[in-house]
Amino acid sequence: MSVGLRVRRTTRAGLVAILLGALAVLGCRSGDVESASHSMTVKSSLGPLVLQTVAEGLVTPWSVAFLPGGGYLVTERPGRMRVISANGELSEPIAGLPEVHARGQGGLLDVVLAPDFATSGMIYFSYAEPVDDKARTAVMRARLDLDALRLESAERIFAQHPAHRGNNHWGSRLVFGRDGMLFVTLGDRYDLRGQALDLSSHIGKIVRLRPDGSVPPDNPFTTRSGALPEIWSYGHRNIQGATLDPTTGELWIHEHGPRGGDEINRILPGRNYGWPRITHGREYASGARIGEGTSAPDVEPPLWQWTPSVAPSGMSFVAGSQWGDWRGDLLSGSLAGERLIRLEGDAHGVKEAERLLDEIRARIRDVRQGPDGAIYLLDESDGRLLRLLPPGKGD
Repeated sequence: MSVGLRVRRTTRAGLVAILLGALAVLGCRSGDVESASHSMTVKSSLGPLVLQTVAEGLVTPWSVAFLPGGGYLVTERPGRMRVISANGELSEPIAGLPEVHARGQGGLLDVVLAPDFATSGMIYFSYAEPVDDKARTAVMRARLDLDALRLESAERIFAQHPAHRGNNHWGSRLVFGRDGMLFVTLGDRYDLRGQALDLSSHIGKIVRLRPDGSVPPDNPFTTRSGALPEIWSYGHRNIQGATLDPTTGELWIHEHGPRGGDEINRILPGRNYGWPRITHGREYASGARIGEGTSAPDVEPPLWQWTPSVAPSGMSFVAGSQWGDWRGDLLSGSLAGERLIRLEGDAHGVKEAERLLDEIRARIRDVRQGPDGAIYLLDESDGRLLRLLPPGKGD
């Protein structure tokens, strides 16, 4: 594979690649480097996998989506969206984005293509929206003009209520269901965790919307007095991974606990997932238990929980016969653990099966399976888009 790439910023990974390729690549200049692609093999239970660098030079990348015909749409948390071509070239920032609150964990976050993108050109993205001296998670849709690298007809279709002065726990994963409805995960904003069980607030919830932002009539709380009708489930802390079960079409998520209590959950309509009353987590400073315990009859139990925390981010089921025994398993990025984690199981329970990519020790922010069957990863540590191939594939 040959990739031409302009590296705008010197990252740790980019520096290593340049040093290793110094004998082969001559005349490189800092700030505008033409670098050949590089790959390595990594260990796994399937055998050696090929890990390729598709592109680098990104700044705190958060989400990747796959464009028809090859190429990738990537968000950078400081407030930029870029196109990466099929051969790895990084575009200038796309014009027409809204102002974002790029502080703490906030900024430009998830991006997905509309199910009819091939004809409509519409994309959906989430971001931290400034509101006076506060901010909130918001979702916008717009038409992407790839030729002009511009967003057109941008429209905000959802904003979390209430806004808050804090800079953490935005949630922000976007997933289209098989019925065309849009799931949006919303964090508890760290300081507002008491509202995660309050149905009159969007704090700590998953909401389900029509593509135009209106409320589907079959949502579970449309007829409950005092409840926000867009709510699908509640009692969440900070969901940074979400995907559809390829068999059932149900939404699966994982969410951050504090000191322990990271969870994987199968999301069912109208269910309570417990935070902060029911959790395995503990307070950061004191280590004291949070809430009333780890289970309750009215709370949907997690399929898996990590204690200590691994800080999960990004999530995808594995499909395709080329992945052998991994087919049907879950892959999750790990920020604190700086690796990729594979999990086995089903709707009755999940277990951690394997920890991967110890060779690179990277904060994996997003995990997606591409149309080509490869697993794509965003390495937040070094600003790279990576591609993981099964044994027998790749260069």
